[in-house]
Amino acid sequence: MIFHKINGDPLDDDDLQGSSRGLTRRIEELQRKHDELLAETQFGGERDYILEELNRLKRETREIKKELARLKKPPLIVGNIKETLTHGEAIIESSTGPDFIVTVADYLSSKDICPGTRVALNKQTLSIVKVLPPSVDPNIMGAEILEKPIVTYNDIGGLEDQIREVKETVEEPLLNPDRYKKMGIEPPKGVLLVGPPGTGKTLIAKAAANRTHATFIKLVGSELVQKYIGEGARMVRELFKMAKEKSPSIIFIDELDSVATKRMEQATSGDREVQRTMMQLLSELDGFEPVGDVKVMGATNRPELLDKALLRPGRFDRIISVPLPDRGARKKIFGIHTRGMPIDEDVDFDSLAKKTEDASGADIKAICTEAGMLTLREGNDMIYQDDFLSAIEKVMSESPEREIKKQVMFA
Repeated sequence: MIFHKINGDPLDDDDLQGSSRGLTRRIEELQRKHDELLAETQFGGERDYILEELNRLKRETREIKKELARLKKPPLIVGNIKETLTHGEAIIESSTGPDFIVTVADYLSSKDICPGTRVALNKQTLSIVKVLPPSVDPNIMGAEILEKPIVTYNDIGGLEDQIREVKETVEEPLLNPDRYKKMGIEPPKGVLLVGPPGTGKTLIAKAAANRTHATFIKLVGSELVQKYIGEGARMVRELFKMAKEKSPSIIFIDELDSVATKRMEQATSGDREVQRTMMQLLSELDGFEPVGDVKVMGATNRPELLDKALLRPGRFDRIISVPLPDRGARKKIFGIHTRGMPIDEDVDFDSLAKKTEDASGADIKAICTEAGMLTLREGNDMIYQDDFLSAIEKVMSESPEREIKKQVMFA
């Protein structure tokens, strides 16, 4: 192949070698620029990463310094305001003992500074620097049932008269308080459920809370009996205070006889502390409006032990007896507790109710559970009449263990 110059003359060997060297130099220059650009690109990526990492470390350092400064802050003293004065001053009762006249920080609202308020005090100057929320005993906080009770009146077999009375004395004042005001009557402040164990007293209280969408606060009476003097009365005050703050609410005190027994002339120090707690309970029952957003329900199986002051009109003045279920009620209870169980169509609830005389609702629930356990033990998929009969014999038999249980229960 013959190459020509631009003017048409053929190229000689020297011209070809010169062109080749020029192209080679050009290629080398381009390769060098390519390497420089690639190096600059790589360095720029690393630089961005270094800058980003540096900014992250700076942010982390600032957070650590803030946390360190917070940890180095001096502790605050907890106190209570006894009286407010003019010119931004107040009399406080500190946790260290004596009372002090201190200043109030300018950034605190005067509405929040009132007698009885818990505040935080500067350790050196004792000036009020923070308003604290009121203290609530952990036992009282744990008494609140956060989830709405799922029990309804349909889950209670029998007890139609008792349910009607609870609706009249608990539900209606919470749902329709204006009707009672127009009528000019006051519903009972407290409702006391009396009956043997396992008859459905707690179920009635939960069903009332479910129906009224009220906060359900359940507490066992023995939890109000504390070791130190005045602790039980303080817990009662906090219980009613929390109920008012979370109204509408229902306070249910189970085993009321453990904290409201009859007062005796000769009493030990422990008995006197129980009496102090009961006196505070009486005071709280007298201290709120009957047509309000707080209802009090109590339950006991030993009503003869209760102090008469608790049962006078104006306190627990509506006493509802919750007896053992009759034959018809027992049949309904069997149907309630076997709703989700695979039972044979030949199972006769009427005959089962007949064979469970003097059984409580809790006993019938135990019988249904035992029948299911027997079926699982035998490897069957269906519960038959014989399984229920065997369960009745096991649960209701007068065994020594059951005799001991009954003696302890009714001693």
